[in-house]
Amino acid sequence: MKQSNNEKIAALRRDYKARTLDIADVSDNPFLQFKQWFEEALQIVKTEAGVEANAMTLATATPDGKPSARIVLLKGFDERGFIFYTNYEGRKGQDIAANPHVALVFHWHELERQVRIEGRAELVETEISDTYFAARPRRSQLGAWASPQSQVIANRQILEQNMDTLQDTYGEDTPIPRPQHWGGYRVVPVAIEFWQGRRSRLHDRIVYTKNEKSQWTIQRLAP
Repeated sequence: MKQSNNEKIAALRRDYKARTLDIADVSDNPFLQFKQWFEEALQIVKTEAGVEANAMTLATATPDGKPSARIVLLKGFDERGFIFYTNYEGRKGQDIAANPHVALVFHWHELERQVRIEGRAELVETEISDTYFAARPRRSQLGAWASPQSQVIANRQILEQNMDTLQDTYGEDTPIPRPQHWGGYRVVPVAIEFWQGRRSRLHDRIVYTKNEKSQWTIQRLAP
């Protein structure tokens, strides 16, 4: 009897065995632990074509709890939080304006690892957004102006016409200003979980949680 698509999907599985993770081995500081894992993920990028170590899922929700998720790119982090850039008027920007509680997920399947972050999104300082925008490729700068993110449009030609008009306006040398509707968010974490795949689905999960004194506690979670 021919196997159905659902049966094929149900049969997909992989036994993780590359690494282990224990509380005794992690840093007391979750940002230093993330830095270590991120640098290891970057090493994978050098050998695996098309891998983006800074790709992360951003989950937002409306005030009444309707969720939405998409992939965005990490563009910086320090002990204040994790930074990404986008159009403030798009779906995620609207969600964040109404409900700043968000979650991030990094998945580095080559390392059999995930990092899950919960926190609040806040606008980064204007100077940071300006500096990053100025460093973007010129056509990416134009794209931030050309696209009315998340709005319904009749066809792709609208975007291309917008780009042509902007190209005519700014030419090849005129500096392109950052749109006021575009810039960075910083996700300020209250919890950061590190997940390492293990055999028999008995995965390692170590979570850092910020307490009332802004100190981090470290605990192991059952998979």
